[in-house]
Amino acid sequence: MVGNILITGGASGLGKATADAVAKAGGRPLVIDVGVPEDGVDHVVADVADRDRVQAAVTELAERVGGLDGVVTAAGIDRCGSLAQVSPAEWERVIGVNLLGTASVVRAALPYLERSAGRVVTCASTLGLRAVGDATAYCAAKFGVVGFTRALAAELAGRVGVTLLVPGGMRTRFFDGRDERYRPGPDARLNQPEDVAAAVVFALGQPPGCELRELVVCPSTEPSWP
Repeated sequence: MVGNILITGGASGLGKATADAVAKAGGRPLVIDVGVPEDGVDHVVADVADRDRVQAAVTELAERVGGLDGVVTAAGIDRCGSLAQVSPAEWERVIGVNLLGTASVVRAALPYLERSAGRVVTCASTLGLRAVGDATAYCAAKFGVVGFTRALAAELAGRVGVTLLVPGGMRTRFFDGRDERYRPGPDARLNQPEDVAAAVVFALGQPPGCELRELVVCPSTEPSWP
């Protein structure tokens, strides 16, 4: 049993798939998202880029259910285009949500996770390991998540489990609204988010002392891996 699992971005995409998988595994998903989940799951509406609001949201959910056993930081956004084309505000928001939001959620959850000897699963990307053009904000954020998570694992070793999830492209709404040149083509092979979520729940369910430090889950033809 995976217990009480806080999931950011849990109203859609990988986050929702993870919330569903946690519930099916006998756990209790707790969602933080800018949108309201459609299935009535326990949630607080909050923007993970707002540090103070994140602290309040994490505390509210944790106290509501008597603690946390795990955190999954699935919230993420992107803004495609060259550095000169993407506005500074949009560029910095990608960093704020993907990287700073990840750190804020984990920081707020740590007191609960240390009490339960719980687990953190952060969500990076194959573009956190291999850079491409017109993705400076996203790559900077996800490379940052990789470094943050590896340092966090060293810092919390023996106290809180830490797993870095590195997913490739998934069939979600993440690509909606993009210029056509930045969307997967009609023949693109993308993973189903439910399959990636299954890997997340597997990591959350490991026994104390057994660590899945890094998980790469991508389509077999993922162009950004290796």
